[in-house]
Amino acid sequence: MADRKKALVLINRKAGMGKAGNEVMQFVEKLGAKGYEPIVYPIIPGTELTSEKLVAEYDTEAELIVCSGGDGTLNHVMNAMMNMEKRPLLAYIPAGSTNDFARGLGIPSGHLAAAEIAVEGEPFSYDVGKMNDHYFNYVAAFGAFSKVSYATDQELKNVLGYAAYVISAIAELPQNIGYNCHMKIVTEDLTEEGDYIFGAVCNSASVGGMKLLENADVQQDDGKMELILIRAPKNIGEINLILTALAVGDVNSNFITFRQVNKVTFYSDENTSWTIDGEYGGDARTTEIEVIDKAITIMTGKKG
Repeated sequence: MADRKKALVLINRKAGMGKAGNEVMQFVEKLGAKGYEPIVYPIIPGTELTSEKLVAEYDTEAELIVCSGGDGTLNHVMNAMMNMEKRPLLAYIPAGSTNDFARGLGIPSGHLAAAEIAVEGEPFSYDVGKMNDHYFNYVAAFGAFSKVSYATDQELKNVLGYAAYVISAIAELPQNIGYNCHMKIVTEDLTEEGDYIFGAVCNSASVGGMKLLENADVQQDDGKMELILIRAPKNIGEINLILTALAVGDVNSNFITFRQVNKVTFYSDENTSWTIDGEYGGDARTTEIEVIDKAITIMTGKKG
């Protein structure tokens, strides 16, 4: 067994519909047949069994880290990997409610199919975002609806899946439409200031299950991420124009700013709450985001 490569398998059974780990034996067999020594742990927040502690423990030893959980779980695992002396391959078995990130990488939502990709897929090096002192896989956002993903009750997510996000968003619609944040945004080729209801830096065509950038050429390994800013509407007519633009993916609307960036800084007059990869990302007045080119290599269903 000494010549076998170590595979650290981390499972969050509370993610998504609570099914993460149900087929763990079949997956362990696949890893064994591929020449790995599987080391399996449950992720239990508040104990010694956290992503951060387990990943650090196997630094320089594990050649593959497998994450079974939701996008939030993957965020914790990836952040821990960014601090490793030697970053191994990453494999993701999505068990969340929306799985935006996995979808963009061609990783199926079915556990056994995703497990097959984890063992037999193609390695792909993707860009990671860094927001102040924290990393993210596919989105950092502020404003209307941005807190829906991390504020939605986990039990509701487990029962209803993506519908839980929709219900939560509708419930908060009145306060979201009335929300606005005054920001100054500075990139390498843009300086813009105004009142915004939403802003995001993302590396996925789908955010919260909504395909906001379906018509844009989103590449996850080009050293850039997509900046989206939505200006605050002044009346019902402008609200309807914004909703129409979002529904059809029109990033050229007068109310939407769309840019590809490798670095952007947000300045606000007051503390602004952010979400990263569907989890609470903290409050800040100044937020710096930069893209770390091809920082993590993950097993995917991409070809070529």
